[in-house]
Amino acid sequence: MNKKHLKSNVQVLSRRGGLYLFSIVLLFLFIGLLTTVQPAYRFSSNLITEWTRDIDGFVFYNLLGMENRSFNGAFPDDRQLPEISGVLLQIATNLKPNDPRSLLGNELPGFSIYDSQILIAGEGTNYTNLPIESNPPLEEVLKDRKAIMDEEKPIEDPLEDIQQTTGERDVVFIYNTHNRESFLPYLPDTTDPNLAHHSEMNITKVSERLAESLERKGIGTYVDDTDIGKLLNDKGWDYGKSYDASRDIVEDAFAINKDIQFVFDLHRDAIPKDKTTKVIDGESFAKVMFVVGAEHSAHEKNLKLASDLHYLIDEKYPGLSRGVLPKQGAQTNGIFNQDLSENAVLIEFGGVDNTMEELYRSADALAEIFSEYYWDAEAVQANP
Repeated sequence: MNKKHLKSNVQVLSRRGGLYLFSIVLLFLFIGLLTTVQPAYRFSSNLITEWTRDIDGFVFYNLLGMENRSFNGAFPDDRQLPEISGVLLQIATNLKPNDPRSLLGNELPGFSIYDSQILIAGEGTNYTNLPIESNPPLEEVLKDRKAIMDEEKPIEDPLEDIQQTTGERDVVFIYNTHNRESFLPYLPDTTDPNLAHHSEMNITKVSERLAESLERKGIGTYVDDTDIGKLLNDKGWDYGKSYDASRDIVEDAFAINKDIQFVFDLHRDAIPKDKTTKVIDGESFAKVMFVVGAEHSAHEKNLKLASDLHYLIDEKYPGLSRGVLPKQGAQTNGIFNQDLSENAVLIEFGGVDNTMEELYRSADALAEIFSEYYWDAEAVQANP
């Protein structure tokens, strides 16, 4: 090797060494900056999550493939790596070049409600008819309104001998975070869906019907009857803190009853009846939708329960389930107390225009489906 070639190699190695040294120094400076700045100016995990959650997963697989080539076989050969310019644009601006919702949602008031991810879309479900989280003033929720009290109809099916039972154990806990959500057919002086609230004629009746149907299937169920609206008023909290109020109730339930295995929070949607009603075999049902908060580490397990129930319902009652909706971000609670149990799910029962008859049919149908799911799971656990 001649001196000229040797000198060239030394220069290359020197430049590389200098670059590595500079990179290490820069890394330490960056880490020092992140750890010394005031907390208000630091990068939060939520911010980083927002930056990265919608980036094509293929990008991350390619990064892993640089270190472990086996990852390169995870995608077909014709799958192309996204343009680096597009990825950088998305990280820097939170805009997605192939999704105009990312721009419109930031500029048009109210458009951000369409910036959701539907895990499973049931029949007729799309971004224009997702559940609406209304946040009315608490004084409107608590206001006395005239209501037509529905005559509760007993379950028509004859009571059969229960082959399986949980005995004295209440394994299902049902509660209503927005317990005063009511239905326009029973509020003769109310036409605004946002004002459809009542102290008695409300979603809690659906919870009671679901519990009754589950009990007839041998599944011990407890329904909490706390008036969350009144509790908020007593605490001096606004309606937006409803989940904080109901969280205490769920935690107390777990502390008192160690047998609880499943937790259901029942709500009613505010969208029109044509989006929340399904006719099956000549009978009208209120459609259901499963909502899962995606802002806690174990939400995948909640999603599995919701998905399992959706598919079971869709098999026996096609079109009854609107699907499974994970929710996160600035416009929603994002947890819904589901971090307290891997078997917790929020269920939207019908909409503001549905009747109790339709809602009760759906409660009975869900109880039928869930009981099969529950006893099948019990059989599997009993025979490992």
